[in-house]
Amino acid sequence: MLGISGSRMKALLISSVPHISKTIPLSLASSSSSSSSKSFSFSPPTLLQNPNILLPKPNIFLPKSSISSAQNIRCVQMEAESHQRSGEIHVIVGPMFAGKTTTLLRKVQSERGDGRNVAIIKSIKDTRYGLDSIVTHDGVKFPCWPLKDLSSFKQKFSPEAYDQLDVIGIDEAQFFEDLYDFCSEAADRDGKKVIVAGLDGDYLRRKFGSVLDIIPLADSVTKLTARCELCGKRAFFTLRKTEEMQTELIGGAEVYMPVCRQHYVGGQVAIEAARVVLESQVQCGSYA
Repeated sequence: MLGISGSRMKALLISSVPHISKTIPLSLASSSSSSSSKSFSFSPPTLLQNPNILLPKPNIFLPKSSISSAQNIRCVQMEAESHQRSGEIHVIVGPMFAGKTTTLLRKVQSERGDGRNVAIIKSIKDTRYGLDSIVTHDGVKFPCWPLKDLSSFKQKFSPEAYDQLDVIGIDEAQFFEDLYDFCSEAADRDGKKVIVAGLDGDYLRRKFGSVLDIIPLADSVTKLTARCELCGKRAFFTLRKTEEMQTELIGGAEVYMPVCRQHYVGGQVAIEAARVVLESQVQCGSYA
């Protein structure tokens, strides 16, 4: 080696390296010498060639021999993400007679018009306009699946049909205790678009069911208002006209009316005063 000049050494090193055209991808490049017909190629292992490659997930590491750089890891991750559908959750809330069901139907029908497979669920407790359809206050109807709980939907709908489903609408969502778990699983794991409509508060302006619990999961939240039945201003609250005190009391205009803040407060005072009067009359009658 001492007798070889620097230029001679460089020539020997260059001649020993196989020539690869810059215009040919590395995976397609090959080399052959005049003394041998053997050829070789550079081809990184793919998912089909090596089924043991694991896609990037939390606490799962890729074999170093399969993927050697952060760039390749990101490429595999992007490819996996491109095959996974992204779900969505949209929440529609407001008082009674605010048009929640109408808005839900409009969104679902728009999705169906775009060629997507849709289904609507409602609580089996709501039998005001029939059991197998949801009906708006102005008479628009749409077929639905009446259920006691949302967890039974996939089995009743059939797992195969569920896989083909794109959009799930949920009406009167305040009646479903498993609303949070269902929406989270449908959107996050199954890639469904879930559109939820329901009351955010009861007649006492307290949390009603689990509707407010899914707000942190939601892509969008729409707060609708009605028209105050007493003055015509925007109504944010639902006033119960009757004396029943249980939270769940299904009814329409004969039981509830939308009111503004002023008339909600005044109405509650009037209802409480009437209740006190009625109770005192009952007590006086028992003493007679």
